[in-house]
Amino acid sequence: MSQLTCDDVSLGYEGRAVTEHLTFRVDPGDYLCVVGENGAGKSTLIRALLGLKAPMSGTISTGDGLQPNEIGYLPQQTVVQRDFPASVKEIVQSGCLNKVGRRPFYGKEARALAQRQIERMGIAHLQNRCYRELSGGQQQRVLLARALCATGKMLLLDEPVAGLDPKVTKEMYELISRLNKEDGITIIMVSHDIAAAVKYATHILHVSHTPLFFGTKEDYLKTDIGKAFTDAAGGDEI
Repeated sequence: MSQLTCDDVSLGYEGRAVTEHLTFRVDPGDYLCVVGENGAGKSTLIRALLGLKAPMSGTISTGDGLQPNEIGYLPQQTVVQRDFPASVKEIVQSGCLNKVGRRPFYGKEARALAQRQIERMGIAHLQNRCYRELSGGQQQRVLLARALCATGKMLLLDEPVAGLDPKVTKEMYELISRLNKEDGITIIMVSHDIAAAVKYATHILHVSHTPLFFGTKEDYLKTDIGKAFTDAAGGDEI
């Protein structure tokens, strides 16, 4: 059974259709990379998958026991968010809010979960540091640890390497790949980096006003649109 299914979904912004007739499914353990030009509807799709925006038409559903509030989310950061004055531990623990309910504090189980994710991301030595004092790569590890507190099943990542230098970019991609391959976490990653998409992903969704492709990356590379985008990116190595 698929974890997430979009069936003939159309999405809009300010009453105008951005992308239409999206149909795709994400199965447990998939690594789906969503690509497309600016304005193609990738950010609008993210909001819809998170339940923050209703489709204009069509349906988005979850299965395999996945609840909508169990999708871990790593957003693009704004300048204000990068300067957030909280400790690493506080930010990671905030990922447990959907497990806390109405209680005004984090229980023993939530604190233990946050600590496990801090250690999992290799940032235990930073947990008492102020978030805004960290490098971009360190901040992304903090946000990834926070997202993992919300889920053990699916992560939705929006341009997770934006603004990072090449070395840290490669480290982040490898970390995400390990979460997928070793821990079995389903990945949906929105990216402009077509080289990373064809290296790490199992499936590609190429969106425009209408979907241009959905399927395995091997099949994508055989299509005219896949060849055009990978050629423009200079190949499939990263």
